[in-house]
Amino acid sequence: MAPVRARNPLAFTPWPVTIITTAVFLALIIPILVIHLNVPAAPRTSPEGLNLTEAWQDLQALTRGYHPYNSHENDHVRAWLLERIDAIQRSAPPSEAYQPDEEKPEVFVFDDLTSNLTFFDQRSGVYFEGTNILVYIRGFKDQKEKWWETPGKAPTGKGGVLVNAHYDSVSTGFGATDDGVGVVTCLQLVKYFLSPGHAPRRGLVVLFNNGEEDYLNGARAYSQHPMAKFAHTFLNLEGAGAGGRATLFRSTDTEVTQAYAKAKYPFGSIVSANGFELVGSQTDYIVFDGEMGLRGLDVAFMEPRARYHTDQDDARHTNIDSLWHMLSGAVATTESLVSDDTDRFDGPVRDDGNVPNGQGTNAVWFDLFGSAFAVFQLHTLFALSVTLLIVAPLTLLVTSIALSQADKMYLFRSSVHLETSDEKVPLQGLRGFFRFPFLIGIPTAVIVGFAYMLAKVNPLIIHSSTYAVWSMMVSAWIFLAWFVSRVADFARPSAFHRVYTYTWMFVFSWALLVLATVLENEHQMGGGYFSLFYFAGVFLATWISYLELFSLPRMSEYVGQLAQDSRQPSSYGSRLGTGDGHEDDEGADEEPTESTSLLRGQRTTFANYVNVPGDYVANHGVDEDEEQDPNVYGNEQAWSASMPSWTWVIQLLLTVPINITMLAPLALIAASALYQTGQDGDPTLVLYLLMALFITLIFLPILPYIHRYTYHIPIFLFLILIGTLIYNLIAFPFSDSNRMKVFFSQQVDLDRGNSTAYLAGVSPFIEDIVRGLPNAQGQAECKTHVRGGKLLQCGWPGAEPNVVPGNDVSAWDPSVDWVSYSISHSETSTRSVRFEVSGLNTRACRITMDGHPIKNFSVVGSSAPDKRFIKPSSDGMQEIRLWSRTWDGSWTVDVEFNEHHASLKGRVSCLWSDDNSPDLIPALSEARQYVPAWVAITKLTDGLVDGYREFELVQDESGSWKKTDE
Repeated sequence: MAPVRARNPLAFTPWPVTIITTAVFLALIIPILVIHLNVPAAPRTSPEGLNLTEAWQDLQALTRGYHPYNSHENDHVRAWLLERIDAIQRSAPPSEAYQPDEEKPEVFVFDDLTSNLTFFDQRSGVYFEGTNILVYIRGFKDQKEKWWETPGKAPTGKGGVLVNAHYDSVSTGFGATDDGVGVVTCLQLVKYFLSPGHAPRRGLVVLFNNGEEDYLNGARAYSQHPMAKFAHTFLNLEGAGAGGRATLFRSTDTEVTQAYAKAKYPFGSIVSANGFELVGSQTDYIVFDGEMGLRGLDVAFMEPRARYHTDQDDARHTNIDSLWHMLSGAVATTESLVSDDTDRFDGPVRDDGNVPNGQGTNAVWFDLFGSAFAVFQLHTLFALSVTLLIVAPLTLLVTSIALSQADKMYLFRSSVHLETSDEKVPLQGLRGFFRFPFLIGIPTAVIVGFAYMLAKVNPLIIHSSTYAVWSMMVSAWIFLAWFVSRVADFARPSAFHRVYTYTWMFVFSWALLVLATVLENEHQMGGGYFSLFYFAGVFLATWISYLELFSLPRMSEYVGQLAQDSRQPSSYGSRLGTGDGHEDDEGADEEPTESTSLLRGQRTTFANYVNVPGDYVANHGVDEDEEQDPNVYGNEQAWSASMPSWTWVIQLLLTVPINITMLAPLALIAASALYQTGQDGDPTLVLYLLMALFITLIFLPILPYIHRYTYHIPIFLFLILIGTLIYNLIAFPFSDSNRMKVFFSQQVDLDRGNSTAYLAGVSPFIEDIVRGLPNAQGQAECKTHVRGGKLLQCGWPGAEPNVVPGNDVSAWDPSVDWVSYSISHSETSTRSVRFEVSGLNTRACRITMDGHPIKNFSVVGSSAPDKRFIKPSSDGMQEIRLWSRTWDGSWTVDVEFNEHHASLKGRVSCLWSDDNSPDLIPALSEARQYVPAWVAITKLTDGLVDGYREFELVQDESGSWKKTDE
């Protein structure tokens, strides 16, 4: 007698399947979760050339106050940066400390107070005066002359490397990770490349740019500096979250990404490049890449978004480990780029005047457990995908033909003819084929239903309870898949459950790979890379299932053996192929009548009613007490006795590890980037559906085995499902550590004498928040919507701001010109108007037109507009934003319209963004004091206070413009 399968620890029986599959899943998912939730520890001793203690102290000094571009604290940060750069230079080792074959690099610091830029961005025109700081560390292969001192001269030789971080923060955040960690990383890079043994081959430009938070102005101003012609590659350091790991989420090409692969703790995937577009933020990356034509990388913190742009983006809520993660990756990446001695980053000068930057190739990249990094060309992915799409089906086709030739193709065969007669012998080889659509469809439909239910009942619960939502959906999917498979296995047990499930999975993953391949070819998108590995594993597992069929007996031999084993040849023919065969011998040949019982001759069990017995002998008169073949599991088909019992383990190891390794990190990254975007008004249903998709893809490989699971784990998951479902439907979605963001602004009508404060947020929470403010009780109105209609805005009469020093009277006192302007006829065109604009204690003002689109504008004394940054809307511009590097500055602006107008309406306004004292903006201070602990306040626009004056002009017969009240 053959050995009993149940005694084999690898047998395809309930306990081995339950234990092994669970162990494999946990062994992979737990490390991925640990890696995702924890940051690699910083070393206790700083590596050579770096000083972590110094970097942490620098971060604390940098984040002592809010320092947006339009604040006095920003000037203090700028002065501090210049002092720190000077201190690093002075502390650099003397020339004697360097190796004989190494020279101490020359360092040039550019305190840029001259660059300015005029550009058009769709419906807005911008004039900006930059205050960037650049540090150039000359490479030992760079030309030795000071070419930048000659106007219009370009550098020669190989291009250099740019590392960028912005030192301004938002007006409501301390900027620890956005972008304080990036700034102190840049300071340490200067220190590192001035250390012996680290002198760069290619020159390094470290850019401390000012003005990223308001329309990426600082990076665009850098484009006007002579050093902008030098760098060919870049590394942008940012913060789109407020801590955790710094992730690579965008890259221009394969070659620069290979530099990031040198990092000790790489983290990120190309899929995030597409997902980032859903967040609604941007970084300087798009300026360096899309507008300046450089090749480079975007590395940033991405979570938690609830702290992003709030007062919790401070040193207290980040740590030195996060700092080390960004710093170590930046050092490795930059060192690789500056050490490159090839020509792959260099090329001919482009016609548009951009720097030569060679030609990169589209890349595919992703990390493996946060310790290794895969990067290869998109072309390679496409070639492998096409090859596998062709080879895999052909392999299964050839194998199927070989099985047919060997008379062992039991698949899709419900019966077979006897050679001696026309009678059919049931093989039940088709049994189990139609299960897969139900196995995948029912669990997936239910969790999609949960997604819609959460989006309707408690849409923001994921904001603070992400893992409760994950637990609910995962538990529901696995439990339902097990339940459906157990019902199907009880009703119609089949030894082909596994092979048919893999066949369906093969078709599904083949179609998925076809879609990914089309996107690779048509849209140059590599985010579907996981489908290649996913399909490869499923193909191999499916092929093994087909190869297993060679162990079956020939169908002709099996049928002949059944005929030989039949007890009564006289009744054999009458029962052949009936499918039940438990009729009584006495009445077997009697013709049934209307009075004959439908259950006559059958056992009245559910198993018999649905034709559970799977072998022909059992259905054709063999004594029920005959011992069953121990190699046949349960009531499955008798011919399955010879099939190997251990190959399922190989199939498991071919599919589950690949699947989890590829998809689980993507699921976690996607959820981490998006789970707190609902507070910005973005629909959470998209995320819930995305989670449902990931869960289906991740747990799909357990379907071939789940019918063998014991009830213990599924019932435990069912209990988790009940608990988390109730919690997710009724729990409050915010907490002190996962606060809801509301957006503050205040408008001051300087003509009419009124001031209105606003808070915007998601309804219905924003109404309750505003009603709780002392000055808003009974006076708040929630009527308008902002941010594209996503957020409800509530306003109330706010206390007058004190943003102009020394002013003891109210903001609208006519004797105090917070905002001053004059309008005259421009000499350049009959369709132009000249504005003279100035503001007190500010360096940001605006000109906004009502119903009169602006065709063009120019600021007297500015540089010529840069064609790379001209992206006008066909409908014209609605406003002009003016930024000055000095306080109490003024602008002379010529505004040109599409056509002549007899009258003009609009407003001139100035902005105030400094909130480092509670007395400056009392309405904001009141809001901070009285909003609930689960609420965080951030800015709505680039100014916390917007003071404006309206104008209406008419043109007299002489062509002069006059106010209507004059």
